[in-house]
Amino acid sequence: MLPYKSLIHLDKARSVPVFIQLGDQLLQLIRTGTLPAGQRLPGTRQLATLLGIHRQTVVAAYDEGLAQGWLDSRPGSGTYVAAHVQEVRPQSLPASASAENALPAAQPVGNRRTPGYAFATGPHLIRPVMTSLTGLRLDDGFPDIRLAPMDELSRAYRSYFRWGDPQRHFGYGDTKGHPLLREQLTQHLNETRGLQITPDNVLITRGSIMGLHLTAQVLLRAGDAFVMGESSWAGAAMNARQAGATVYTVPVDEQGLDVDALARLCAERPVRMVYVTPHHHYPTTVTLRADRRIRLLQLAERWGFAIVEDDYDYDFHYLSRPILPLASADRQGMVVYVGSLTKSIAPAFRIGYVVAPTDLIDELARLRRIIDRQGDPMLEFAIGQLLKNGELKRHFRKALRTYHARRDHICALLTDQLTDEVRFTKPDGGLAVWATFRSDIDPVAVAERAHKHGLSLADGLSHDLPGRWFNSTRLGFASSTEVELDACVAILRKAVQAGR
Repeated sequence: MLPYKSLIHLDKARSVPVFIQLGDQLLQLIRTGTLPAGQRLPGTRQLATLLGIHRQTVVAAYDEGLAQGWLDSRPGSGTYVAAHVQEVRPQSLPASASAENALPAAQPVGNRRTPGYAFATGPHLIRPVMTSLTGLRLDDGFPDIRLAPMDELSRAYRSYFRWGDPQRHFGYGDTKGHPLLREQLTQHLNETRGLQITPDNVLITRGSIMGLHLTAQVLLRAGDAFVMGESSWAGAAMNARQAGATVYTVPVDEQGLDVDALARLCAERPVRMVYVTPHHHYPTTVTLRADRRIRLLQLAERWGFAIVEDDYDYDFHYLSRPILPLASADRQGMVVYVGSLTKSIAPAFRIGYVVAPTDLIDELARLRRIIDRQGDPMLEFAIGQLLKNGELKRHFRKALRTYHARRDHICALLTDQLTDEVRFTKPDGGLAVWATFRSDIDPVAVAERAHKHGLSLADGLSHDLPGRWFNSTRLGFASSTEVELDACVAILRKAVQAGR
């Protein structure tokens, strides 16, 4: 008998179950020929004794091998290596008999950077990938993941495995999203946003950016005019350009998007889509004034363009009287309402949604089918459960109180410690402060000095316009405790004053 005790090494401290470790190592012995085809394996009790493990662990490993076809059970005789299993030895391509057909010598594909064929690159796609930062940070406006209802979400996940028909739960689902989440989200949006929708008006996506991408691909064609604020979220422009549209911008002031400038643009050329973040404009956090909202809807009805309303942080408004979204006043079906639970829970939970007339939702779902087929049914079910039992609403209220206090705290710190160096308007909501440095202060140098002292801070360059320097950046406060904000602003103060 083979020396199984020396050939197989199991580590019970690993996260991989022991029966999987055993099965993998038996398979490796088969592949290398140590266990040849037809070889009889020890009985389950015998191997368990040799390896010092429970017999059921060996039974589970053997069952896995039987299920995968590399073991064979013979009643009354034992378990054998399947007769059809052969050692796999990769072979090189044969050398060509003629120089004309010979393959040229080249480096292995795995080590190559460029393919052997041409393809077009998209300059509009070249943009740093934003990741969540660790340590002290004044980020772009991320949520505090420590507040997320992880225990409740874990319980909801477990219930998915215990509830209903496994064939239904783990098979293909609805391309529009899990029915429970669509139903509960519909109720939540109707109650909190003043919408009047049904689940047929809702498409669940992997974050709001997926909803924007699908919408751009369906509604935009090459040469279409896509309009957004001069300062705005770069991801929207990227998706418009990817669809072939031409991006136009209009000014943004203290009252939000300049709809008079938009009206003049509509008179000059056909506009197909207007992208807005009216609740808290990105990046400046200003709220689109009520009369401008009405005018924007009127312009959409007159000129026939679609409004994409990205309401990324509606749940966080600190005056207890948030302005209802454009979609709540849309009577002609002009608004595509895009939102996300990323800012409300955690970025890793990719749950976004699109709310629109049913015909558009149907078309978006058809397009989504060839990209992603469906979302994550388990996550969608779990979030739906948290909405249904009220856990998520309780989390929203808790997070709102926490972020409200943190907003007040950072604003007090900036006023007290950087009153001559930084100018800002206390935001009514959202997760960041739009801070403008004094003209003689270089935000890039400040960010570099802050980083050397352990503070992650954006330099604001991504928000600047050609020929126009805002000298501003976003100071995200939500992901840091008040104690952490004390340390952040102290370092920021040193970084600013070091440049004098």
